[in-house]
Amino acid sequence: MKRKASFLLLILTLVSLLTGCWNRKELNELAIAVGMGIDKQGDQFRVSVQVVDPGEVSTKKGTGGRAPATLYTSEADTVFEAVRKITTLSPRKIYFPHLRICVISESMAMEGIAKPLDFLSRDHEFRSDFYLVITKGASAEDTLKIMTPLDPIPADQLFSSLESSKKNWSPSTTVTLDQLMADLISEGKQPILTGLQIVGDQNSGDTKKNVEKISPPTRLQFSGIAVFKKDRLIGWLNEIESKGYNFILDKVQSSVGFVDCPKGGKVAMEMIRNHTSMKGNVYRGEPRININLQIEANVGEVECSDLDLTKVSTIYDLQKRGEEKIAGVMESAIRKAQKSYKADIFGFGEAIHRSNPKAWKSLKQNWDDEYFPELQVNIKVDFKIRRLGTNGSSFLNEIKK
Repeated sequence: MKRKASFLLLILTLVSLLTGCWNRKELNELAIAVGMGIDKQGDQFRVSVQVVDPGEVSTKKGTGGRAPATLYTSEADTVFEAVRKITTLSPRKIYFPHLRICVISESMAMEGIAKPLDFLSRDHEFRSDFYLVITKGASAEDTLKIMTPLDPIPADQLFSSLESSKKNWSPSTTVTLDQLMADLISEGKQPILTGLQIVGDQNSGDTKKNVEKISPPTRLQFSGIAVFKKDRLIGWLNEIESKGYNFILDKVQSSVGFVDCPKGGKVAMEMIRNHTSMKGNVYRGEPRININLQIEANVGEVECSDLDLTKVSTIYDLQKRGEEKIAGVMESAIRKAQKSYKADIFGFGEAIHRSNPKAWKSLKQNWDDEYFPELQVNIKVDFKIRRLGTNGSSFLNEIKK
């Protein structure tokens, strides 16, 4: 009898441990955040949170003509306090696991981004798969106010647009919280983030009229790469330099570029496959970097007359021009980082560390300010044209002047 009673007590104890829902969160009690902006207002943080309006996105036409997302903004001495203070404005607690993008203002980034990042990495509700970007010439709050076409939720459109730009054009890149923090604590690589700017009339971007026209007067556009030294923003790479950065880091999935024809005009080509390898070494006490880039491309557009693509010599000439063009793009990014910013955003220091840990111990102390600006970087590009498209030589050859 005692055995049966003990067994029953054990079962009841185990069942009590299996009970769930003690910390349940009902959907109608949560405000699902998809976008977050962080600005600095004096000594306080100004946090903006873009929240989905479920009633407007659950059906095709919505329920009351409201905006599909709502922006809540609050100020406090810390980011955590500002987020909780939003409950004085929102009828529901902000829920962050579905966050898509975090926008940090340019002015705050110049002061340092480490403090707000601690909250994002420490709080258990935040996943690490959202993207971080830096605004250019506007606050994070104003950026998140802009209404967007195609995708009614601005944060979702920013997320999709950044991924599309990375895959098909390549001057921009995606950076998650884990990647950013790894770069911040690395001794041989400085952080970067993609830039985001408001294009057009900023004052009309937060109204419904912005999405009612075939050509919206205000748009959000990713532009350039922000260069950091530790956690402070120190400058920007332009579009060409940003593409060079992505080539060096093997982040280009596909892109389009052109080379000049011998007798004028341009040939545009789509890069369909590429691979970059980076190796570091120390020769007679001097660090060096060797970069090898292999590219395969297809001809996409020909604007040249008297260019016979059926000739092997023509293809060789275009490949040679492509190699020189891509190498120049990569060199422009390296030159900007070395001479203007003295910030190793490419991870050359990490490459030296991997190849020669002993030498790196003496180099790492003054790497960015002393060794990196004078670092010898050897670039070799192997450019191959695989396909000419549906046409051989252009019909422009048949047009008589």
